[in-house]
Amino acid sequence: MEKVVVGLSGGVDSSVAAFLLKQQGFEVIGMFMKNWHDTTGVLKGDCPFDDDKQFAEMVARKLDIPFEFIDLSEQYRKRVVDYMFDEYSKGRTPNPDVLCNREIKFDAFLDAALKLGAKYVATGHYCQKETIIINNQMVYRLIAGADPNKDQSYFLCQLNQQQLSKTLFPIGHLHKPEVRRIAAELGLATAERKDSQGICFVGKVDLPVFLQQKLRSKKGKIIEIPAQYYQQLSQPTIDDLKAISTPYRYQFSDGKEVGEHQGAQFFTIGQRKGLNVGGKAEPLFVIATDVEKNIVYVGMGKNHPGLYRSGLYMRSNEVHWVRPDLTLKIGSNLKVKARIRYRQPLQDATLHCTENGYYLTFEVPQRGITAGQFAVYYINNELIGSGVIA
Repeated sequence: MEKVVVGLSGGVDSSVAAFLLKQQGFEVIGMFMKNWHDTTGVLKGDCPFDDDKQFAEMVARKLDIPFEFIDLSEQYRKRVVDYMFDEYSKGRTPNPDVLCNREIKFDAFLDAALKLGAKYVATGHYCQKETIIINNQMVYRLIAGADPNKDQSYFLCQLNQQQLSKTLFPIGHLHKPEVRRIAAELGLATAERKDSQGICFVGKVDLPVFLQQKLRSKKGKIIEIPAQYYQQLSQPTIDDLKAISTPYRYQFSDGKEVGEHQGAQFFTIGQRKGLNVGGKAEPLFVIATDVEKNIVYVGMGKNHPGLYRSGLYMRSNEVHWVRPDLTLKIGSNLKVKARIRYRQPLQDATLHCTENGYYLTFEVPQRGITAGQFAVYYINNELIGSGVIA
């Protein structure tokens, strides 16, 4: 009987994943990981560790499977949270959930599972895995979850073939209501629990307060850029990859001062909340930040031209291929479906490989392309790769 360790989170998805694996004849072990101790900046009532552990133990008892506990908080701080602080300090907006999957769940946690003699780890992610043979070698395909409202393949965009070879996604073929129905029929304590939100393992946070553990607040100016500013700019052609993929660079003199902020590093592209500037016909949105000069640039209205670009750039060393056999050669391109954030509908795009790195261009301009986030690309419903937006 093959042994599999399920990452029991205290939620309904991992609970049903454990049940399905047991039903399929695996020897199942439930393992709960603690990855965070600090509650600085965590919203009251949203540091769910104790509750989560209790629910995970109840599920393990109900399913009659062994329960293990592991503390990976040291690795999580070094490999996820420190990276997060570093990225914000540079004016970029990281995605800690993607990093958590790459560095913790499918690395440190996987190592711990293998030490218990497991052949696989399993999670409650809504995505699927398929195996194909290419040149007599097994190749693992990462397929979107069957439930379009819950597909979580985006968060797994940095996994490699070795990690996929050891991973099972037991609920990827199901829709969320079906998962809840199974949990309810089994009488699992997690059947009606709300889905977790916020930063992976940390919970919902007041981001500026959380970041101020390491990033000092510092007063700076908020500058509004008028929509007319863009009329004087020469519009690049779609073939000019660098021009359409480069963020707008503003000067203080390009707009007018409309307020003050407490630190440009606390803001991200497309952000509306926290600006505290009133008296405008429409809401203001962040269109750019300059962390060196500590300036936040804003535009009025959700359709402000500064929020939109037709392309983005990714450095070669920050592009990852889930399917290495599909890696592009320099000078070639590939039609793909792409998204620049979780749950964004897939967009028609073209991935270009050049000597200077990769460009991803879109048929329709995209709102809120943000440095530090992951651009993820698919062929049909298969996630083939991803890259950090520069």
